[in-house]
Amino acid sequence: MLLDSGFHQTLCMLQIIAADLSATQPTQLVWLMAGYGLTVGTFILLAGRLGDIYGYKRLFLIGNLWFALSSLLAGFAVFIPTHTLTYHQARYDIFLLARLLQGIGPALMIPNGVALLGATYVPGPRKAMLFAIFGAMAPASAIISPAITGALALLWWPYAFWALAIVLIVVIVAGLFVIPEPLNLAAECREITDRDQNQHGFANLCAELDVLGAVTGVSGLVSISVALNQGSLAGWRNVYVSALFISGLLLCSLFILVEKRARKPLIPLEALNMGVGFVLAAIGCGWGCFGIYIFYIWQFYEVLRGASPLLATAWHSPILVSGVAAALTTGLIIHRVGPAVVMALALLAFTVGITLIATTPINQSYWLQTFFCNVIITWGMDLSFPAATLMLSDLVAPEHQGIAASLVTTVINYSGALALGLAGAVELQVNGGGLEPENILRGYRGAWYLGIALGAMGFVVSLLFLWRFSRPVLHN
Repeated sequence: MLLDSGFHQTLCMLQIIAADLSATQPTQLVWLMAGYGLTVGTFILLAGRLGDIYGYKRLFLIGNLWFALSSLLAGFAVFIPTHTLTYHQARYDIFLLARLLQGIGPALMIPNGVALLGATYVPGPRKAMLFAIFGAMAPASAIISPAITGALALLWWPYAFWALAIVLIVVIVAGLFVIPEPLNLAAECREITDRDQNQHGFANLCAELDVLGAVTGVSGLVSISVALNQGSLAGWRNVYVSALFISGLLLCSLFILVEKRARKPLIPLEALNMGVGFVLAAIGCGWGCFGIYIFYIWQFYEVLRGASPLLATAWHSPILVSGVAAALTTGLIIHRVGPAVVMALALLAFTVGITLIATTPINQSYWLQTFFCNVIITWGMDLSFPAATLMLSDLVAPEHQGIAASLVTTVINYSGALALGLAGAVELQVNGGGLEPENILRGYRGAWYLGIALGAMGFVVSLLFLWRFSRPVLHN
């Protein structure tokens, strides 16, 4: 829930923050959201490995602490001295840095929090319902967080970040006493750590963590994403943009070579096959579509329809009821019709939902296309994640089950950040300067049309998977 809170907290008051930071370029706003998802997506796999070695509870609490400290930094960015000539740019840079750092906190929390739930509860109806409730937290936080943030923004927007930091610290204190750590996992972690330190030392610990793979993989993904985002902001004619992009490709190629030789790779390459590729492609397209939708619909609310953060939250609130309904429905139908069918339905929901908002006039009644867009597209979000996780679980060997959820979460966050960067480039090219409402809308629609293309592509991929890999579901 706190992952989505960190995203929607900034999104709902982005225009207020932008005015205070003098962030006038559309791509500057895009970076504030894409940067958060970028760091979440690139650090999740490493965070899961750290949890395997040092304990899920410990890494979960460290993630909360990191998230709290970086949230404090985001609020304090407003205190950059105003007597400097470039204080507005300095404020923006510090706030952007804080957003990038914020993403590392949820990256530590997500895989280790899920692992704690999985290790604490035995398989059965109670565990299934718990994970359904966990899935429903995303739409819940997408409304609760903007509502609280919007109220605090009426006073001063930094209060929202400081309040989040306080909540995180409370979670840390409570977690120390409330969150159990599986006894067998704790003993295993201590045994591994003691063996590394006493027998083989630092080199063996690096091998256990796959440090070289982590460095090359994270650096490669970050370089590619930064290059694509900066290409739209500064232009591809800048040498450093092309250099970053080429470096990212080379680092990702090196990552593949490292993983082939690693003793305990972050991503076991033998676990990857054509079916896994289809699933990751579908989920990447769907959540890239969703990332574009969620960013630009809030700009549509506040910039073109003049809504305050609280009114925009009210307009966005149908996703709460729709999301909870979708999460619970998924738990009931996924084993009846099969995850591949659920995935296809999710991609169809993504595509239909974003098409509705992309064709919405500025002055049209909210209760027509905007309302139904929010209701429909939420089903894509809550159908796709469990479907993708189960599909990967069926496609990989038993010894690689742990990689399934981590890969899905990585692709979800990274694809959203990447697609949003590309959407910013499209917006910049077609908005005609973005001074008049018609031009601003043209830019938003250009971004949404890219989202439609991604959603449709994902739908086609999901149908191909259904045709190629799906098997009839047997009922007793």
